[in-house]
Amino acid sequence: QVQLVESGGGLVQGGGSLRLSCAASGRTVSSFAMGWFRQAPGKEREFVAAISWSGDSTGYGETVKDRFTISRDNSKNTMYLQMNNLKPEDTATYYCALDINNQGRYHYSSRTTSYAYWGQGTQVTVSS
Repeated sequence: QVQLVESGGGLVQGGGSLRLSCAASGRTVSSFAMGWFRQAPGKEREFVAAISWSGDSTGYGETVKDRFTISRDNSKNTMYLQMNNLKPEDTATYYCALDINNQGRYHYSSRTTSYAYWGQGTQVTVSS
């Protein structure tokens, strides 16, 4: 069984930065794609970013492209999300997730249904 634990959330002013981390335990996740999603109150869970197991391929949601950067360190079993130029509309609970269904070197998915394991989430609040 895989456990995913997010950290790094908090309160930040608009224009500021945060770095989220997602630490995996229970098994090595270096062979699997991972992703970040977010959910604001009353809204559906939204794709933020994803990365292939190799790190060679990444994808971003349109609203965060050019502001957020996803990365991973397979030696630490950890994934990251660097968030810059944060806006109030980025306020949400951020979840990391693990996709064990496709081990292609360049594979990643933007669909929530592709991910079998999810963390508990970390809250990000951006003030105006």
